[in-house]
Amino acid sequence: MVVMSQPHVTILGSRVSRTDVQHAVGSIEEWIRHPRVPGRFVVATGFHGIWVAHRDPAFRAIVNASDLFCPDGMAPVWLSRLRGDPLPGRVPGPDILQSFLEVANGRGYSSYFYGDTEDTLSALVDHVSVKYPGHRVAGAFSPPFRGLSPEEDREAVDRINAARPDVLWVGLGLPKQERWYFARREQLNVPVVVNVGAAFRFVSGRVRRAPSLIGNAGLEWAWRFACEPRKLWRRDLVEAPQFLYHALKETWEIRRGRAASQR
Repeated sequence: MVVMSQPHVTILGSRVSRTDVQHAVGSIEEWIRHPRVPGRFVVATGFHGIWVAHRDPAFRAIVNASDLFCPDGMAPVWLSRLRGDPLPGRVPGPDILQSFLEVANGRGYSSYFYGDTEDTLSALVDHVSVKYPGHRVAGAFSPPFRGLSPEEDREAVDRINAARPDVLWVGLGLPKQERWYFARREQLNVPVVVNVGAAFRFVSGRVRRAPSLIGNAGLEWAWRFACEPRKLWRRDLVEAPQFLYHALKETWEIRRGRAASQR
């Protein structure tokens, strides 16, 4: 299993990369130019992914095998600052996708979009094709909201490989999207796979993102919760407090250990 080599901060066992949007997109470009088998893959998540990984060692092994773990949220950033080992800032999945499309528009890179609904993908493809005509949409597929048969799954992978995209963007939601990719990493012939959760809805314009002032203040979760309370209530009202308790406890232990070693 590949272990990330770039600088990182470990939070509850997950190695969160010390990166920003520009560095993330630059890394994707470099990996496109120098592909390998299996391809590279990127995780973009905030507290939710770290919490799932904390509770599930198998999932933690997946995210820690990623080539880049982008902190999509302010919680990891704040915790890193409390530890005296600050991350540069949050690196949201929609920002990675948007920035890549801007670069790809001038350099002719191609993308395949896998996940979300047919309506969302249709809106995304229309938006991208009009706003970024120099970028090539290699394909898009919305899998059914059920388990695929082995034949259907092979067909989906074959379609992606036949389209030969530079980047495969997966929007199945965490942890499904990471598990989906990792189980097929040897079958997919794609230089880079980026797991971006709900980014398709934001970039397509079907769901309005929180203003940057709200996001940078760490309140994007509240904005999203107000928009989709039935979907997010458990994550934000049950799992978030649990995460904060354990993460702050770990942070306190790190600070206390550091202070003791300096005496």
